[in-house]
Amino acid sequence: MNAQDVSMGLQLQSTVNSDNSLELSLAEVAVPEPRENQVLIRVEASPINPSDLGLLFGNADMTTAQYSGTADRPIVKADIPAAAIASMAARLDQPMPVGNEGSGTVIAAGSDADAQALLGQTVAILGGAMYAQYRLIKADQCLPMPEGVSAAECASCFVNPLTSQGMVETMRMEGHKALIHTAAASNLGQMLVKICLQDSVDLVNIVRRPEQVEILQALGAKYVCNSSLPSFMKDLTDALAETGATIAFDATGGGELAGQILTAMENAANRTAGEYSRYGSAVHKQVYIYGGLDRGPTIVNRAFGMAWGIGGWLLPPFLQKVGPEVANRLRARVAAEIKTTFASSYTQEVSLAGMLSADAIASYGKQATSEKYLVTPNQT
Repeated sequence: MNAQDVSMGLQLQSTVNSDNSLELSLAEVAVPEPRENQVLIRVEASPINPSDLGLLFGNADMTTAQYSGTADRPIVKADIPAAAIASMAARLDQPMPVGNEGSGTVIAAGSDADAQALLGQTVAILGGAMYAQYRLIKADQCLPMPEGVSAAECASCFVNPLTSQGMVETMRMEGHKALIHTAAASNLGQMLVKICLQDSVDLVNIVRRPEQVEILQALGAKYVCNSSLPSFMKDLTDALAETGATIAFDATGGGELAGQILTAMENAANRTAGEYSRYGSAVHKQVYIYGGLDRGPTIVNRAFGMAWGIGGWLLPPFLQKVGPEVANRLRARVAAEIKTTFASSYTQEVSLAGMLSADAIASYGKQATSEKYLVTPNQT
């Protein structure tokens, strides 16, 4: 199909309704022509990241989901608990497109030279609304791929690669020398292991299962702590004492893990303390929560002195903070190492309609390690 044939395309939309329900459906939307500095992309691949699920599911209880419609136009409806609807007030009754990132082929371009130069190229973009057959976007928001890189290979070019690099950049900017990462066997976590090995940065990885330890050790990770073991706190403290890691990025969010990390940091610092202080170690200890794998409350038992912090960390504010020069440097590294450091693997490929099947939602909704889905919007 060429650009002249494109006037309408399918787009996945998520709607939070006033009756405390969520509706997921495929809508046929008009495909606009590119303006001077814009390009039109035929979307060929888009990953389902944990960061997509909040907008997609809108705090709905997906165990209540009901499935209707047809095979090529499925409809999913689910209940939203009354306690959760207040936070959704700003999006009530508004169909919202979903999908943070993706890739495809530029099939039409505006008159600007930079836009015209992208015609026919495979590009990756971080622009939202990527669970769709077509996406119009500014040319300067595209990351052109080297020859030989497929859309599937570069579909996850932004969220995980830039987040993992952003963690290392934040560590350096805030004066830390080593870092800690939880849920570390994830696709993002494996990228972070490779980055830290290349950049000679000590990284302490926290996982939950023995097979996840093996995955990271096979990549060359030196410090991998299994939080399900009785020896977890000792193992973690030993690793922090050896590395001097005082900044952590936590993907779980809820539960006791953030507090346990701060406690282990304090215990590691006290091993080399010159004298006792009733206020605890003067070494600042920082945990950034960047995910919500555990939706429960964050439980903190303050056993780590007074020099500490817990905060949130997200990719867009980080990129705004560091500015375009740093952001472009990080993007360039992704493009150069997309088949190595930043390679992603997927367990399933689904069409837009397939993404709304009961089996698919049950699978990718678990956010399980090594179960990453790739959406292929222009395939049936």
